Amino acid sequence: MPKAKVNGFNLYYEIHGEGFPLLMILGLSENVYWWDPPLIEELSKSFKVIVFDNRDVGRSDKTEGELTCKMMADDIVGLMDALDINRAHILGHSMGGYISQELVLNYPERVERLILCSSGCGGSKAPLINPKTLRFLMKLSRREHTRKLVEEGVPHMFSDDIIKNNPEYIDKKIDDILIIPTGPDVFKRQIASFNSYRRLKNIKVPTLILHGKKDIILPPGNAEIFAEKISGAKLIYFENSAHMIFMEEPVKFAEIVLEFLKG
Repeated sequence: MPKAKVNGFNLYYEIHGEGFPLLMILGLSENVYWWDPPLIEELSKSFKVIVFDNRDVGRSDKTEGELTCKMMADDIVGLMDALDINRAHILGHSMGGYISQELVLNYPERVERLILCSSGCGGSKAPLINPKTLRFLMKLSRREHTRKLVEEGVPHMFSDDIIKNNPEYIDKKIDDILIIPTGPDVFKRQIASFNSYRRLKNIKVPTLILHGKKDIILPPGNAEIFAEKISGAKLIYFENSAHMIFMEEPVKFAEIVLEFLKG
């Protein structure tokens, strides 16, 4: 299990394939088991895909004290340095998109192209989260992440269609999530305040925005803010998906990502 010493702790990572680096950053409480192997395999045919566990989750070390998205962006720079990577494509999902924004805003020389998936700008300008979903997220910060609780979260993450039509896949993803479950203490720590609204105009790298039209965790209006504020950004909606677009429409997701990165 490869680990890199980053900012005083050990960060778990995996490398798949060869070529120009593509770092993929997951969201709140998520670890590498959330990525589906077929998606990683497809992307790694063209790029050196690097996936990892943010601090406090999965097989990375637990840390203490303050935690911010900027700190987690610093961790990624530390990982890039440890792997002798000067510049990379960056793909961030959900909170991973927050971290990606901090990365490109603070270290623009390290980012070749940026993909923001199911993410937002945070702060008062961001569209409000579905109240029922917000109550569920607060529950995740108070209770142990048992199978029953993860099952309760499925309707918040996935569209009704995929839940109805792919029950075996949903069961498998629940199994994957529970391989190394995240506890409420870590979940609460990772809910860091974030606001990039006024800084979005400073993102100058080619940017692709991917968002599910049925997303109730971070509503589609977040994508529209990105498209308006980031010069030259391209926005593509996934009409049939909710928050987990790379799981719900993996073939379309891979095709769009590869087309953008090879462009």
